Amino acid sequence: MTTSAIRCDLATLGAYTKDTIVSKAGTRFVDGGGYSYAAHAARVAGIEVAAVTRLAPDDRRSTRALVDAGVHVVIHESRASTLMRLEYPTDNVDERILTVAAVADPFEPADVAGIQARTWLVSASVRGEVSLTVLRALKAGGSTIGADVQGFVRVVGDDGRLHYAPWPEQRDVLALVDVLKTDAVEAEFLTGTADIHRAAAILADQGPREIVLTHRDGVLVLAEGREHEATFHAEPLRGRSGRGDTCIGSYLSSRLAKSPAESTIWAAAVTSLKMEAEGPIHRPLADVHAKIARHYALAADGRRAANGPT
Repeated sequence: MTTSAIRCDLATLGAYTKDTIVSKAGTRFVDGGGYSYAAHAARVAGIEVAAVTRLAPDDRRSTRALVDAGVHVVIHESRASTLMRLEYPTDNVDERILTVAAVADPFEPADVAGIQARTWLVSASVRGEVSLTVLRALKAGGSTIGADVQGFVRVVGDDGRLHYAPWPEQRDVLALVDVLKTDAVEAEFLTGTADIHRAAAILADQGPREIVLTHRDGVLVLAEGREHEATFHAEPLRGRSGRGDTCIGSYLSSRLAKSPAESTIWAAAVTSLKMEAEGPIHRPLADVHAKIARHYALAADGRRAANGPT
């Protein structure tokens, strides 16, 4: 862990979450936070990754896995960590009940000073964690900005449950974002349509040049006016939590050097591997290539053929 000047390919920003996951398989306790899932996913590609987080002093040990994975970790202490409970009442992994018992202190512009990243990914859990002021500070550094919708539309109700609320700063935030991550439920809330293709187009019209939309079966990317899709292939499905964070982290890591089409396949493969186990992905690069060869080779070959010989 370090607080000195850092230069990296991709940096993630978000509070650590201490997760209690309840499903038919039982109750598990997991170190969570979108910033961590995304950072682990980006490291699979072998790039230089930093992770900036906020947590309670007693939870500093939660970042050890990131450090062991070669991530530059910057910790800002908080009066409390975000405490989240995720309940999956059915076999549909997209049906879940989220409650929050505590929320970490919000980030400040000074928290991201000294970190130079080609791409920043804002992976907040709830509204208020990362403000418009912080986003403007990131944008002023000339980085590509990726952001997850959940950190702006999710608020904690009086009963502790997370729910979606109108987003007053939506247009101001989206004007700063280059790559926007959303899931199907969030996209419908923001656009009023359950058609993911139409929803992606509506969101793209508000500023972001690329939309990464996850849903139960896979991922849809709208980039440069073209759609790219890939299905998830988790064998078996054991780790739904962190799916979207892994998908956007792996997509952005690939986009540093590859096309939206190639990055869509890469993200789907990495996310599939992550969902085969609880917690962040801990799989070697060879496993990603094997997953692509097994499930996505025809799609990849088709895109290469369409683009001509490489």
